[in-house]
Amino acid sequence: MSHFPPPVPPTDFPPFGSLRPHRGGVVLALGILSLVLNCFILGIIAWVMANNDLREMRAGMMDPGGYSVTKAGQICGIISVCLALAALLLWLLFVCGGMACAATGIAVAG
Repeated sequence: MSHFPPPVPPTDFPPFGSLRPHRGGVVLALGILSLVLNCFILGIIAWVMANNDLREMRAGMMDPGGYSVTKAGQICGIISVCLALAALLLWLLFVCGGMACAATGIAVAG
């Protein structure tokens, strides 16, 4: 009869001390700035960073303490990109409509 404890089974997760720190504050700041400055490039950066960080948090490689902050930054980035795309489509609609009116000779009241 042995007095040694049974061996610990291996895990797929690294020890808690070796988790990478989350970047939730950076992602949220980029997401908010993308909305305030109307800069969809910052929104894309926030969206991509958040996707990578959330994937690593789910895999157990990054500190999950910043999950909600990272998710909020991702949502701000998505909203910023969607608003920029909507503005671009609206602008294209006006330009194409103006060109169509000019080509047909229809006067636009104004």
